[in-house]
Amino acid sequence: MGKIALAAKVTHVPSIYMSELDGPRKGTRQDAIQGLQEIGRRCRELGVDTIVVFDTHWLVNAGYHVNCAAHFKGSYTSNELPHFISNMAYELPGNPHLGKLLAKSANALGVETLAHDATTLSPEYGTLVPMRYMNADQHFKVVSVSALCMSHYLNDSARLGWAIRRAIEDEYDGTVAILASGSLSHRFAQNGQAPDFAFKIWSPFLEQLDHEVIRLWQAGEWNTFCGMLPEYAAKGHGEGFMHDTAMLLGALGWSAYDGRAEVLTPYFAASGTGQINAVFPVTPQEGNAIPGAQASTGATMAGRL
Repeated sequence: MGKIALAAKVTHVPSIYMSELDGPRKGTRQDAIQGLQEIGRRCRELGVDTIVVFDTHWLVNAGYHVNCAAHFKGSYTSNELPHFISNMAYELPGNPHLGKLLAKSANALGVETLAHDATTLSPEYGTLVPMRYMNADQHFKVVSVSALCMSHYLNDSARLGWAIRRAIEDEYDGTVAILASGSLSHRFAQNGQAPDFAFKIWSPFLEQLDHEVIRLWQAGEWNTFCGMLPEYAAKGHGEGFMHDTAMLLGALGWSAYDGRAEVLTPYFAASGTGQINAVFPVTPQEGNAIPGAQASTGATMAGRL
């Protein structure tokens, strides 16, 4: 029935928005903006009707959650960085039908998930910033998935990603793109040092770690990457504990994925963190294979069920 036409790991750093505004940051993130715009262009070319965003700024403490209201509109100020994003207007159409299908599929695979369609819950900036550049004309419907998961196993996030793929391919009559919205390493500059690290990674170790991860992605070494993801998330100070990345790789097939990442916006630093825009080709996977391992039994993931 339906299909996932595009998958990507995207940046949402607030300095992208600041790059629009008059001042010393104006124009400094144009490469990131162009990368997001290119992903939006490809989505249009592929006939995508809905974009599902795994948002590492949506914090949840129990269960997985899907924000699938029919319509989103408002003015957003970041509670984390109100001096970076303030009074940013947004308006997006939602897709309640797809959101409910995603939750239904996840629950069927044993991953507790709730869909929220009759809600006043607004999207976080992990969704709003990419959509500002990919979807300014409201061409795409948008569904946001919680990916700052405080008491969740990465295994379950991988299984959630696979459940999302199954829902789209088996039950949805349409074409979808999925975005993991989050960073590579995410060690913010220490308080008081942020201006000094506006365009620098916090440490040489984290920078080299990120570069090795990008190499693995481009080489298609997914067994290695999936095996190291839990430790990478911990030692790389993973944004949202890298649940967005686990969801993305789960949807793509986990360690059996056989695509190679295409970097659209080369690796860059923002306030000490490592950022990128990269597209992951969606390749065929067996319909009854579930990525991840042992469901909720621990944080280590390897192979397939």
